[in-house]
Amino acid sequence: MAKKVSVLFVCLGNICRSPTAHAVFRNLVQQEGLEGEIEIDSAGTGAYHVGHSPDKRSTQVAHSRGIQMSDLTARAVDFGDFYQFDYLLAMDESNYRHLYEMALPEQRDKIHLFLTFSNEFTQTEVPDPYYGGPQGFEQVFDMIDSASHGLLNHLKQHHL
Repeated sequence: MAKKVSVLFVCLGNICRSPTAHAVFRNLVQQEGLEGEIEIDSAGTGAYHVGHSPDKRSTQVAHSRGIQMSDLTARAVDFGDFYQFDYLLAMDESNYRHLYEMALPEQRDKIHLFLTFSNEFTQTEVPDPYYGGPQGFEQVFDMIDSASHGLLNHLKQHHL
């Protein structure tokens, strides 16, 4: 059996953007019947919320779109992630730089800005909705949904 392709979604606290990406991408992978081929996880570059559930606002938006994420728990990125995962997908430049600085030089080509997989958005960063209103969580979900479809297409073309 071929090795699974592994994807780690990364934001700052692992309670808004990266767990949303984790849940949205997991749902898409399940719809395609590829859960045996793709490993999915999420983490934060900061350890502020380790052990916590996703932000209620993220969970509510996801639930309203038919996505469950209440089973996810925040964790921090660790050095083992750079060995375990084929793709480390940062939500913004700050988290990209943090990952880049943590990685060994030969691991840095695994790090990407997640939104660059979207064909719909010209931005490269998924904004942090934590301090904003509900519309920010809706916008973030739309961006993540788009990038998830692009990522899955990329994985199908290059790995599956």
